Amino acid sequence: MTTITTRTVRYPADGLTMIGHLALPAGAGRRPAVLIGPEGMGLSEVEHRRAEALAELGYVALAFDLHGGRYLDDPAEMLGRCMPLLADPDRMRGIGHAALDVLRAEPRTDPDRVAAIGYGTGGAVALELGRDGVGLRAIGTVNAVTTGRAGEAARIRCPVWAGVGSEDPIMPPAQREAFAAEMQAAGVDWRLVVYGGALHAFHHPPVDHPAPPGVGYHPQQARRAWLDIVALLTECLPVTAAFT
Repeated sequence: MTTITTRTVRYPADGLTMIGHLALPAGAGRRPAVLIGPEGMGLSEVEHRRAEALAELGYVALAFDLHGGRYLDDPAEMLGRCMPLLADPDRMRGIGHAALDVLRAEPRTDPDRVAAIGYGTGGAVALELGRDGVGLRAIGTVNAVTTGRAGEAARIRCPVWAGVGSEDPIMPPAQREAFAAEMQAAGVDWRLVVYGGALHAFHHPPVDHPAPPGVGYHPQQARRAWLDIVALLTECLPVTAAFT
């Protein structure tokens, strides 16, 4: 029985050597591809498994790195790196473009059929790729209803789906409203799903280090958010089209 394959990829970005996780579907032909961005702590087994799950569905999937191979489990260290990054769209775009170049260069990837999804900081990177005018087929984010520089959302050329927990103190109602207003004013095909009772990072299984306030796992809503992301990809980037 043919199964997916995985490998580690190293590439430069943001002055660091990034270490991504590439998952390839069974077979030999080109397939649509998905870029996957992690939460602010960095790339972990959670994103590895998501890349592998997408490969099982027929996608080439690259879970990209934010911190040069490091996982920042200390909240102060994580915020010290992520807050300046989130305030600098050009740095986020640089990280996103570097990973996108790796994904598009993979021989199994159909370079014209790529989507970007992301969680937290990784979701903000995905949105900035859209605001930079990258030709993506879909953008999906969880915990990242971030806004960008004035007028740049008009460059987004694909549907945008965003999910957020109703009790997320990091992405509160005012931030959701600002994101919705930006997308609407730019004429983007957008959707925003609010998952009742969920905190920030509700999709992320429990970790073995203390979670910051306002962060917590909600297994039921995590399953729903994953199914919503798969539905987005099925609609905008169907695997079956790669076989025609």
